[in-house]
Amino acid sequence: MFDFLSFPVVASAHGPEIDGMTTVMHWAMFTLFVGWGTLFVFILMRFRRSKNPKADYLGLRSHASNYVEGAVAVFEVIVLVGLAFPLWAKRVNAFPSEKEATLVRVVGEQFNWNVHYPGADGVFGRTEISLVTAENPLGLDRSDPNAKDDITTINQLHLPVNRPVIVRLSSKDVIHSFSLPFFRVKQDAIPGDVFPVWFVPTKTTTEIREMLKYTYKMGKTVELDYKTSDLLDYLDYVTLNDIINQKDGSVVIAKGTRVLPYVKEQLSQAVTESGAEFNSMKLIEVPLAMTLEKVAGQAYSAKDGSVLVNKGDMLTDAIVPALHENGITEVVVQLASPTEIACAQLCGLGHYRMRGTMIVETQEEYDAWLKTEASYLQP
Repeated sequence: MFDFLSFPVVASAHGPEIDGMTTVMHWAMFTLFVGWGTLFVFILMRFRRSKNPKADYLGLRSHASNYVEGAVAVFEVIVLVGLAFPLWAKRVNAFPSEKEATLVRVVGEQFNWNVHYPGADGVFGRTEISLVTAENPLGLDRSDPNAKDDITTINQLHLPVNRPVIVRLSSKDVIHSFSLPFFRVKQDAIPGDVFPVWFVPTKTTTEIREMLKYTYKMGKTVELDYKTSDLLDYLDYVTLNDIINQKDGSVVIAKGTRVLPYVKEQLSQAVTESGAEFNSMKLIEVPLAMTLEKVAGQAYSAKDGSVLVNKGDMLTDAIVPALHENGITEVVVQLASPTEIACAQLCGLGHYRMRGTMIVETQEEYDAWLKTEASYLQP
């Protein structure tokens, strides 16, 4: 059942418990589904009209259903008392000491996540609603001594691995939902309230990125006659060669451009304005998902030994022709930002873009990042 449910990567200490309870509940639901479904079919067959032409007013004589219902009730009590209640109590009551944890405030707003670190003194500075501006979304009062070393970011949350994290969650406007799928964390942010959430990250973003890498295969190459082909049928293709204006020699469409609707419009406009004709276009099939927010999972070199792409470099449509020309047709890719902050609550028309980047790193890397951010603060 665990494999069937296809859980995402688990990267927090409490994640396996959440997944275990979810698996148990799905087994229970599957068992109930099969059991009640079988009973339903049995009743349809056993008490069909042809077998029971005359009504029986005595009702059920067996107590089997009572035993089944009792067993289901006992099972539910076991799940609640043995799994759900202890797990819930641990998440709500057994908070780690703030001295041993990384403290951070996260404030949701349409449509960003504002992140606030207490700085080297470990104390959050004072915030005032009257100080809220586009440049100071948290309304942090820098005149407060405790606020002078505070660090703020927008849509960027850095955390150290293998150390408890306490997030003080709130909202400025509407209800948002702070969701970290890989870390099995989800909590609504409600205006006027502060909700503490804690967890222990057990994998760095780099480790998660390595676990999620996979291979994309660039497909066939085709040649199209612009005058006779419908480019809208080739949205998963990029140009392997420049498309040249045959009249003045200018490049109308550069090599590596994806064949999207605007490409057809550009070609049509060039023909209309200059009367130029174009030779056939050479295209290579490249799924859009291969280059959308992806980085190279390994380095790739040209035939002459020069580096085409380093590991971790963004994969763009412009790089694809160079890879193809050097005989590289399969590319290992990774998500550029696999550990993101998502809003799991419909919070307005811009809800789809309320995404932040969460970076889990070693303690040394985290301390270095804090030091760098602190250097930007005005004395």
